[in-house]
Amino acid sequence: MKIAKIGSTVLAESDNTVVVEGNHYFPANAVNWKFLTKTDKTSSCSWKGTAEYYSVKVDGHDLANVAWSYAEPLEKATEIKGHIAFYPQITVE
Repeated sequence: MKIAKIGSTVLAESDNTVVVEGNHYFPANAVNWKFLTKTDKTSSCSWKGTAEYYSVKVDGHDLANVAWSYAEPLEKATEIKGHIAFYPQITVE
């Protein structure tokens, strides 16, 4: 079981994460979306496609663009479609 959290607040929890480049991608249905807000930021990866970003607000923490997902990943990264990953400011254990 992998858990993404900030402090004691669980942001995502799943037995079915996909690990890509050392990052655990959690299925969308395993994410506690009430703590995440989609932002306007995007980035591009040559083999994964365009990433969309989310900010996390919980327990007095307001962290901009600390989570990302690929809504329409490229062919080599289809296993992360519908998944979300977190930057190191979010503990994944």
